[in-house]
Amino acid sequence: MKQQILVIGAGFGGVWSALSAARQLDLNDRQDVEISVLAPQAELRIRPRFYEPDVHEMKAGLQALFEVAGIRFVQGLADRIEVAGKTVEYVDARGERQSMPYDRLVLATGSHVMRPNLEGVSEHAFDVDTLEAAARLEAHLHALAEQPDSVARNTVVVCGGGFTGIETATEMPQRMRALLGEDASVRVIVVERGPKIGAAFGEGISPSIVQASEALGLEWYLGATVASVDTNGVTLDDGRHIESRTVIWTVGFRASPLTAQIPGERDPLGRLYVDHNLKVVGQPDIYAAGDTAYAATDDLGNFAAMSCQHAISLGRHAGNNVAAELIGAATQPYRQPKYVTCLDLGEWGAVYTEGWDRQVKLIKDEAKQLKRQINSVWIYPPVADRTAALAAADPSIPVA
Repeated sequence: MKQQILVIGAGFGGVWSALSAARQLDLNDRQDVEISVLAPQAELRIRPRFYEPDVHEMKAGLQALFEVAGIRFVQGLADRIEVAGKTVEYVDARGERQSMPYDRLVLATGSHVMRPNLEGVSEHAFDVDTLEAAARLEAHLHALAEQPDSVARNTVVVCGGGFTGIETATEMPQRMRALLGEDASVRVIVVERGPKIGAAFGEGISPSIVQASEALGLEWYLGATVASVDTNGVTLDDGRHIESRTVIWTVGFRASPLTAQIPGERDPLGRLYVDHNLKVVGQPDIYAAGDTAYAATDDLGNFAAMSCQHAISLGRHAGNNVAAELIGAATQPYRQPKYVTCLDLGEWGAVYTEGWDRQVKLIKDEAKQLKRQINSVWIYPPVADRTAALAAADPSIPVA
C-alpha cells in the first residue's frame, strides 16, 4: 500500500505544497507515495483580487494541473483532524461524512476575516474574504443602480484601513461610478481606529496612500470605531451615524479554526508554530503552509505575513520537506528574506516597496503596472504541463 501525503486546502499554500511534494517524489523516482488534496473545489481562488469587479473570473481550475502532476483531488470540506489516529474527517460533495488516513499531513486551510460580535455586522455588512462573499457584494453594487438616488445609495463605508480595506476603498469610486453614472455623488468613507492614514504601513508608504485618497475623494474617519451596523449605515462609538447602503468589513484575519485541533503552540492569530522545515512544533507528522503557519522568514525576527507572497514559498517548502522527510531525502529549510509590498490604490495607481521597513521604489503608474502583473500573472498556478509545473514548484525559486 502506498504511503499517503494529504494536503488540506487548495489555496496558494495547498496548491504549491502538493506540486512541490510531487516534484520531490519525481526527483527521487518514488512511485510508492500518493499525494491527495482535500478541498471544497478543484480551483485556486485568487483571493488578492476579490476587491476588483468581475469577481466570478478570479479563479483558476486545478483538475488538469493535478492530473498531469499525479496528484489526486478529493472534493470535500475537512472539519475534524484526528491527530492520534492520523485521519481527517470531511463532508463530501454529496453531504456525506467521510474520512481519509494520512502518513503525513500538510495543513493549508488559510485564514478568514474576523467578524466581531457587534450589532448588525453579520446581517448587514459585506466583505471580500471569499469568492462567494465578494460575489454577493458585486451583486449588491449592481442592484444599487435600480434604487433612487440618495446619500445612502451613493455612500460606501469601508470598516478598516489596513491592506484589504485600502485596496477595497480605493477601487470603489471607479466601481460605483461605472454602475451609477459618472455624475453620481459617490462617497467612499474609511473608518479607521488608528490616528493616521496608513499608520500601520510606516512613514515611507503612507504619503502615497494620503495622495491617492485625496485624488480619489476618499474620506477617512480616523480614531473611530464601529459600534453597530444597520440597513441604513454605520453608527460609530462616538454616536455619529453614517448613511450607507454598502458597508464592507475588512478588519482582522485569523487562521483557519482547524489549527485549534492540532496540539501545539499558536500565535495570537491562531497560526501554528513551525520549525525551519515547516513541521508543526511537537507534531512529527504534520506540516503547515500559508496562513496556518507561524514561520520565521529569516534570522532577524521577521515572520511570514498572511499573504500570497509568503503562502507560495511556504507551500513550496512544506511540500518539498514533507515528501523529503517521508522518503529519507534532504530537506530544504524555509527562508524568504526578501519582503515586498505592492498596494493597489485604484485609479491613482499603486505603491511598491521593498524590505520590512517598506522603502518606496515605485509609485503611481509604474507601480500599477507591476501590481497588474502580480495579480494577473505571477500568482496564478502553472499550466497543466507536468515538466513545467514541477519545475515551477522548486522551493529555491524566489517569490519576491
